[in-house]
Amino acid sequence: MTADTPQRPPERPLPTPIDRTQPFWDGLRERQVRIQYSPSSDQWVFYPRSHAPLTLADDLEWRDISGEGTLYTYTIARRPTAPDFAGDEPQIIAVVELDEGPRLTSTLVNVNEGEIEVGMRVRPVFEDVPETETTLLRYEPAP
Repeated sequence: MTADTPQRPPERPLPTPIDRTQPFWDGLRERQVRIQYSPSSDQWVFYPRSHAPLTLADDLEWRDISGEGTLYTYTIARRPTAPDFAGDEPQIIAVVELDEGPRLTSTLVNVNEGEIEVGMRVRPVFEDVPETETTLLRYEPAP
């Protein structure tokens, strides 16, 4: 590589949707949080599965939800969580409890560290990854 060759930052790993998870990723591209619901157990389900966790019924339906919830817990990574994420520090890794019940892991954005409180209300932020068809789900404090 010569000094004149521009260096691209390392590409970050992206999710690889599979048939079972595709509706979730399609929803994010549409600016919608979409998770599964099991009528037999009257339970919302996340991460995507093939059968309802309590009943093992094959009745899971994809439904749109608000995506809003509360901050269940978080940690602040001051060192890269992987080499591909160097330069993103500090990274605020959060577990969000959705209003529907399931918890998911994401990152908090648009917040000062001193303002973060467990139990605070959060809302989804949809981050399009340039030059891909991928949209990532992040969270920020709700107004």
